[in-house]
Amino acid sequence: MFKFIRLLRYKFSRLGPGFITGAADDDPSGIATYSIVGARFGYQLNFLSLFTIPMMTAIQEMCGRIGMVSGMGLSGVIKKYYSKKLLISATLLLLIANTINIGADLGIMAASIQMILGLPFLFWLFFVTIFTVGMEIFVPYDKYSRYLKWMGLSLLVYGLTAFLTKQNWLEVGIYTLIPHIHFDLTYLMTLVGFMGTTISPYLFFWQTSEEVEEAIKDGKIAEFDESPKVIEAEIHHMQKDTFAGMFFSQLIAFFIILTTTATLHQNGITDIETPQQVALALQPLAGDFAYLLFMFGIIGIGLQSVPILAGSVAYAIAESFGFKEGLAKKLTEAKAFYAIIGLSTLVGALMNLVGINPIKALFYTAIINGIVAVPLIAVIIKLADDERIVGHFKTKPLYKKIAWVTFFFMGISALFMIFAILRGL
Repeated sequence: MFKFIRLLRYKFSRLGPGFITGAADDDPSGIATYSIVGARFGYQLNFLSLFTIPMMTAIQEMCGRIGMVSGMGLSGVIKKYYSKKLLISATLLLLIANTINIGADLGIMAASIQMILGLPFLFWLFFVTIFTVGMEIFVPYDKYSRYLKWMGLSLLVYGLTAFLTKQNWLEVGIYTLIPHIHFDLTYLMTLVGFMGTTISPYLFFWQTSEEVEEAIKDGKIAEFDESPKVIEAEIHHMQKDTFAGMFFSQLIAFFIILTTTATLHQNGITDIETPQQVALALQPLAGDFAYLLFMFGIIGIGLQSVPILAGSVAYAIAESFGFKEGLAKKLTEAKAFYAIIGLSTLVGALMNLVGINPIKALFYTAIINGIVAVPLIAVIIKLADDERIVGHFKTKPLYKKIAWVTFFFMGISALFMIFAILRGL
């Protein structure tokens, strides 16, 4: 038994940016979107949790490959080799989407802590904002990356809540293995939102930059924009790390859909205003323990994902304007980089003072991400196949095929959604 535990601990210690990125995919925005999916459609979109694993893995593997070999983040590579208009457009859209995400995530975290511990909402909003910014700025990267990894495990609580509620396991299996697709507007918006919160632009920027951070931490390079020496075994390890993160991400998404199907959809509740609504629905069906677990999951992953959202914006803007960047640097060495982290988090927090519904904001942001991700995926495929950037470590044909399937599936879904909206006007 102890040998097995030691083995698991060793395997977990080997995980890095890929696993952290996968866990961050289930941020409060993801929890909200997957909760909406379960409440509105029950098990019908279960198949996406399975089918998106290879899609996510292919795209994020390319991002990891670009960062590992080039020594640059995604914005740095686009700036050096491609159009400035593309760089500015991608950075601006990322800034807007991430700031909304950050604000809604902070609001949901603060409301969740308030439900458990009391005290005013604004107190907890101020607390989580200062805490997340402080962690990112003042904790050394090697310790901070370990913190992000361990906080990702907080998502395991959703596995418990799924099994604490009553499930129709025959239906679960059928809807997981057999796609069920409709063409009404509500379904298409939910489908695009699911894809947008799962295959999200901020994850592209984050993992690319974090592979560079790892190279700096390991002493391979001293600074961004330096090319580290990479061997094939390191690429293989990155692929395993990325697959582990993406599998974990969609396993948790699957559990969240099961939980909200059993608690909300089965009781005729199809509209969600807050994740707290989901948690409260768990109480009569599965008791206080499940309720507390659901809330703890929101708080735990929020503390992991908000810094990643802010960090991905900081990487993108810093590379666009040539600022010093990197979580491995001290505040005095990368003032602009850390200022962007602090400012984007603060602006997001202030959103909660103007009465924006966080669930609706997160859902519509997920839809925007589902549209924005499409051209970025095409760019990433091209970058990961460019010898100037990745040398002889070009993307394998299988990953390339899966990535193009992802591009067309997301693109067609977005076009059908837009057509349905225009038809309804």
